[in-house]
Amino acid sequence: MRHKILVLLALVVFGHCSFSANQSNPSAERPPNIILILADDLGYGDVGFLGQETIQTPNIDRFAGEGMRFTNFYAGSTVCAPSRSVLMTGQHTGHTLIRGNAKTNLRPEDVTVAEILKEAGYATALIGKWGLGHEGSTGVPTRQGFDFFFGYLDQTHAHNYFPTFLLRNEERLLLDNIVPSEGKFGQGQASEKKVYSPDLMIEEALKFIDENKDRPFFLYFATTLPHANNEAGVQGMEIPDYGIYSTRNWPEPQKGLAAMISRLDKDIGRIMDAVQKAGIDENTFLFFSSDNGPHAEGGNDPDFFNSNGPFQGIKRALYEGGIRVPTFVRWPGQVKGGSETSHVAYLGDFMATAAELAGIKVPAEAVDSISFLPVALGEEQRQQTHSYLYWEFYERGSAQAVRMGNWKAVRTPMLTGEIELYNLSLDIGETTNLAEQHPDIVEQIRQIMEDAHEPSPLWKVPDQTGS
Repeated sequence: MRHKILVLLALVVFGHCSFSANQSNPSAERPPNIILILADDLGYGDVGFLGQETIQTPNIDRFAGEGMRFTNFYAGSTVCAPSRSVLMTGQHTGHTLIRGNAKTNLRPEDVTVAEILKEAGYATALIGKWGLGHEGSTGVPTRQGFDFFFGYLDQTHAHNYFPTFLLRNEERLLLDNIVPSEGKFGQGQASEKKVYSPDLMIEEALKFIDENKDRPFFLYFATTLPHANNEAGVQGMEIPDYGIYSTRNWPEPQKGLAAMISRLDKDIGRIMDAVQKAGIDENTFLFFSSDNGPHAEGGNDPDFFNSNGPFQGIKRALYEGGIRVPTFVRWPGQVKGGSETSHVAYLGDFMATAAELAGIKVPAEAVDSISFLPVALGEEQRQQTHSYLYWEFYERGSAQAVRMGNWKAVRTPMLTGEIELYNLSLDIGETTNLAEQHPDIVEQIRQIMEDAHEPSPLWKVPDQTGS
């Protein structure tokens, strides 16, 4: 704990000394507001600006068109909690504390994006889904740098869009829904559905923007859309109505998915309308992404809308479809509208990017984070790149993946399985395994996989010997 405090004090001192030299926005009187919108299980192919033609996402497409689209951007993991741990800590899944979807809590010594921004003078809020700490633990958002929290702590509780409670800071806010089989963390399926949680969360986001428009703020809007309610079976795409899709001759889950994505799009439009109404649009950096690829839960068929685009795999796979996610940044007057980059980055890079925006030093703990702000500002000459990106995954076995340049490798099970090798510049769908033709590349990646994996007592590599 003492080390964490010293790190944050150093960040404050550095920030006060260095912001005037920040080249990102030299004319601003204050550092830019930062809005992070993280969709839940939104696939690369689910949005119009990346090729979706059936589901309507006019706001997302508009804002992506007003900023820079990232076509080689990756999630931190292929499932929820570890991807969000990577996002908040700037550490990949070989280093970050939470590497799977267990009910694990961040520790006092874990340094988050919210903490460094709070210490730099930002008002900080998380509205939506956390997944990195449970009630009464050291991992709750208000003990990890957020001034305000509203939403779900537990990722399984977040499956239910009609819950009996949400959390406001560390207190339960009781709702009128009834969930007959509710467990300890509030998960289940409502029998009486009266209050839809996304409606409450968007109102809290708008209120936060209005109340903090006169000071730098960091809003992490972690919507649950379009995640399924896994406890609801084939009716898991929970939404009050199907809207413009109600008369389509589609399976019910597909109407639900489309309606959820369009509802997400509407919420993003409301957030940005609030920013523009407050007169802070030109001093607001918007970052939009998803925590992993599309799902096949709640009756959803990811092939129906081609949700993973040109890629192989979906959520829970380390192929491109499970981890390459729709991403753009927008900052009027700073990020060129209508631009696109093939720069390879991932959610773990948000830590360093946020630090650069705030004019503060990246914490030493964020060992796997590189700011993507230079490329966003059109300053490619000073953009650093990763020598590789790394993922590991624990669920129903284990797996590892590495992207190194245009090479992509997947290994199942981790540390002991055969390594598959693909050339993404020629084979975006990862259909042709080139491992036998390139043993030198395979050996190089094998070494990366061994070095990048830091053993953890919480995440045991499954025994593959049969003993």
